[in-house]
Amino acid sequence: MGGGGPLTGDPRAGRTFRVRWLGRVAYRDALALQRGLFVGSDDNLLLLEHPHTITRSRRTPRDHLLVDEDDIRSVGGEVVETDRGGDITYHGPGQLVGYPILDVPGRRGGGMADTAAYVDALEQILIDVLGELGLAAGRIPRFSGVWVDVAGARPRKIAAIGVRISRSRSMHGFALNVDPDLSWFDRIVPCGISDKGVTSLAAEGIDVTMESVVDRVAHGVVARFAGDRPVDRADVSWRIRGRDLAPFTRGEGAGTPVGRDGVGHGFDAQADGTSVRLLGRLADAGATDHDPVRLRARKPDWMKVPLATGPEFRRVKAAMRELDLVTVCEEAGCPNISECWNDGTATFMVLGERCTRACGFCLVDTRRPAPPDPGEPARVATAVQRLGLRHAVITMVARDDLADGGASAVAATVEAVRAENPHCRIETLISDFQGNDAALDVLFAAGPDIVNHNIETVARLQRAVRPSAGYARSLSVLARAKAAGFVTKSSLIVGMGETGDEIEQTLGDLAAVGTDIVTIGQYLRPTSHHLPVARWWEPARFAEWKRVGERAGIGHVESSPLTRSSYHAREAAASVSGSS
Repeated sequence: MGGGGPLTGDPRAGRTFRVRWLGRVAYRDALALQRGLFVGSDDNLLLLEHPHTITRSRRTPRDHLLVDEDDIRSVGGEVVETDRGGDITYHGPGQLVGYPILDVPGRRGGGMADTAAYVDALEQILIDVLGELGLAAGRIPRFSGVWVDVAGARPRKIAAIGVRISRSRSMHGFALNVDPDLSWFDRIVPCGISDKGVTSLAAEGIDVTMESVVDRVAHGVVARFAGDRPVDRADVSWRIRGRDLAPFTRGEGAGTPVGRDGVGHGFDAQADGTSVRLLGRLADAGATDHDPVRLRARKPDWMKVPLATGPEFRRVKAAMRELDLVTVCEEAGCPNISECWNDGTATFMVLGERCTRACGFCLVDTRRPAPPDPGEPARVATAVQRLGLRHAVITMVARDDLADGGASAVAATVEAVRAENPHCRIETLISDFQGNDAALDVLFAAGPDIVNHNIETVARLQRAVRPSAGYARSLSVLARAKAAGFVTKSSLIVGMGETGDEIEQTLGDLAAVGTDIVTIGQYLRPTSHHLPVARWWEPARFAEWKRVGERAGIGHVESSPLTRSSYHAREAAASVSGSS
C-alpha cells in the first residue's frame, strides 16, 4: 500500500490491532463504543455504516443545517451534536464510516502538528484506495477531506475527515461515500463549504461493493498504523444480496421439545424438525459449514444434570408461587436450577414472562406481553427478604413495546429490593433498551451494584442468533455502564456455529470495553423451532477460554458447559469486588 508506510514511534509494538466491520450501527451506539475503547489501551479500527444521521460539532453555525430538525426526523433521520472537530456532515447507508481508536504516533502528545500529520495519513489512505479503484483523487489546500477533480472546474468532495485527539489517542475518523443517497447533503452546508459539491464512487461511475471497499480501507489503515503487530479482524454478517436478513420466526406452534436427554419425539425424521428458513438464516449469517447436531442426538455425559429437589429447592419454589413471581431459571429451562435453588438462590424475571423479541436460542414466550404489574417490585423485594439473599439477580424480558423498554420497572425493582434488603448486592441483567440513553440513565440512577447485559454470541452470528439486537449496540451498553462507574458483566452462549478464534475475539472485545465478569456456557436447544446445536464444546475448551479472557483483562470468567449468565453470580461478584 502506498503512502509512506507506518508512522514512526509506535507505542503499541507487539499488541494486537483489532479491525471490526460492524454493519449498520446507530450513531449514538457507535459513539458510546468509541468512548469505551478510547479509555483503554488497545488499537482499534471500527468500520460501519450509520442510518440517516446529520452530525455537527459544537462550533457548527446553526444556519449550516438548512432544514428544521423536525423535517429530518420526519424522513427517518436524526441530528446529533458531537465532540469531534470539523463542521456539519451527513452519515447514512452506502457511506463507509471508519473510526480508528488508537494511539497516534508523534512527539507532541496530540498537539496540532500531530493532529495534522494524522489527518494527512487518513486522507492518504483514502486517496490510495480510490486510486486502486480507478478514481483519481487528492487534496485541496485549506480544505480537509478527499476530493475528485481537484484542479478542474467542479471539485467534488468524496470523503470527509473529522477527528478528535486527546492525550495522543484518537476518536472519530472518516466517511467515504461509496453509494449513499446524495440528496441528503442538500439539507446541510456540507463541512461548512457552500461553493463545492459532494460526490460518491457510484456517482463517479465506479461500480464496487461496500465489502470490497471495506477490505481495501482496512488494509490501508493496517498498513499505515499497525506496523508489524498481529491483526485481528472480525465481521458481523454482510447484508445478503443487498438486503437485510428477513425477520426471524420460530415457525408455527411451540415446536418439538427436546427432552432431558436431548431427544425429540413426534417430528419429521428426514427434516430433523429444523425448518429450511432457520437453517437459511445461519447460511446468510456466514455459517456455511453448519452441520447441526441432530435433534435426536443424545447429549454428551458432561451436559447431563440430575434433577435434585431438596427442601431448599421446594422452599424457593413455594415462595415464587405464593408471591406470583417469574424466574428465568424456569422460563429459560436452565440446567442449573436444582443446584441454584438448593443453594437458596434464584434469578427473578420482571415485566412478565413474555418477550417482544424472538432470539433463536431462547425458550421464553414471545406472545403479546401484558402491561407491567405495578406491584411486582414489592413482591420481589419480599421474596429476597424471605429467602435471605445476599446477592439478588433481577433480569427482564425485552419490552420493546414500552417507551423506555421497561427500564423504569427494573429501576423500581432495584429500589424496592434495596429499601427492604439494604445489605443485599443487586445485579441487573438488562436488555439493550434499543440503545436509548434516557432509559439506561433511569436504570443507572437506581444504582444496582452490577449491570449485566449479554452479548450472547460472536460478531458473525448476531443476525442469525438475535436479529433484533446488535454486536456493536451490546458493546456500547456495556461501555456506557462502565463509564457510569458500574461493575459490568456479560455472557456468551457457544455451540451455535462459532469458531474458537471467534470466541477469543469476542472476549477481547468485551475486555476492551472494560467488562469485569463474563460467563460462557454451552447452548442447549429447547425445541425444533430454535437454532440447532452446531457442536458440543468439550470442558477443556471452556477452561482455556477462562484463561484467555482473564489474560485479556476480564476480572473473572465463569466458563463451563453448564454455566449460565447467573450461575455462581454471588461468587463472581465477590471475586471482582473483594467482598463476600
